[in-house]
This record gives sequence, C-alpha cells and structure tokens, in this order.
Amino acid sequence: MSDDSFFREVDSELRQDQAKALWDRFGSYIIGGAIAIVVGTAAFVAWDHWTTNKANASGDIYLQALAQAREGKTDEAKASLEKLEAEGYGAYPVLARLRTATLLSQSGDFKGAVAGFDAVAADTSVPTSIRDMARLRAAFVLVDHGTYAEVAQRVEPLTADTNALRHSAREALALSAWKEGRAADAATLFDQITEDEATPMNLRRRAEMMSELIRGSGSAS
Repeated sequence: MSDDSFFREVDSELRQDQAKALWDRFGSYIIGGAIAIVVGTAAFVAWDHWTTNKANASGDIYLQALAQAREGKTDEAKASLEKLEAEGYGAYPVLARLRTATLLSQSGDFKGAVAGFDAVAADTSVPTSIRDMARLRAAFVLVDHGTYAEVAQRVEPLTADTNALRHSAREALALSAWKEGRAADAATLFDQITEDEATPMNLRRRAEMMSELIRGSGSAS
C-alpha cells in the first residue's frame, strides 16, 4: 500500500468517526428539526386552505346579498349581511356593515343609515381608509337629510390637500352649503374642486356646472 493510499484511508476513517460523533451528539436535533419543518409546512398548507375557503364562503354570501338587494329582496339581503357580519372572514364583516347602512338609506331609514356609517367610522379596528369612506357616506346622506354642521363634522377633516377623498368631501360640503342658502361658501368649495388638478373628470364637470349655476343666479355675491 502506498503512503498516499494509507493517508487517504486514515483520513476517511477519521471523517467517518467525526461524522458518527456529530450524529451521536446532534442527530436527535436534526431529526427533530426535519420533523418540525414537515409539521410546519403541513400546518401552513392547512391554514392557507382554511383561510381560502373562509374567504371564498364569505365572498359568496356577500355576492348573494348584493343580488338579493338588486332584486328588491331587502329583508333577505339584510339577513345575509347580518350573517356575514357575525361569521364572515377578513374584510367582509366591515363590507357587510357598510352595505347594511346603504340598504337602510335606500329604504328611507336615513337616521339608521347615518348611525351605521358612523359606527364604522368610529371603529378603531377598521382600516383608516374604510373609516374615512364611512364618514363620507354618512355625509352624503346628511346632505339631503341633515344640516351643514352635521356634514362638516364628518368630512371637514377629509378636505385636506393630502387626503385622497378631498374632492368628494368638498363636494358634500358644497352641496350642503348650497342647500342651506350659503351660496358664496358653496361656490368657493366648488372652485376648490375645479382648481385641483387631481380632481376626477366627472366630479370636475359637476363642480363646474354648479359654479356656473350659482354665479348665474347672482347668489354667490
């Protein structure tokens, strides 16, 4: 046997001894880690499957409620939304609350609708963007069924130049001001809408039309 072969065999034996020693010392941990990975993966797959099914089921109930509302089945729609609010998954319970308030408004219960939107707006567990939308929805109900002060209470914080809802918030304030005979205030608000380059085109056209109407009547002076 050559020296090189001898040294290779010795080195191989040493490596095997080291590997055996490492396995004897850490083998149980390696097996435990492998089992943990398998169990963790299985748990994640099961959780993902469960959440997907929950979300799909909630989505089906929500679509059913919308269809019932379109068909004039208000009581059935409300029942579906109540079920979704109590048992729904993800964002669907909040959507159900908003839709219930909308149904109340459509059925003439404006006080109940505003209360529903206000409840969502006051719920700190709801994302800020949805709470702001609820404030805006309440304000538009109050344009026809409330006072300027009530509208302003809900949407004035949304009129800041950095707020994405500022255009609609200003429109609600302007319409409410015009309704209460505050034509100059309404014209100023409509001008803010038309002068904002980020204003959506359809809203800009409505604001321009209202500005022309107010100034044409001579009531903005």
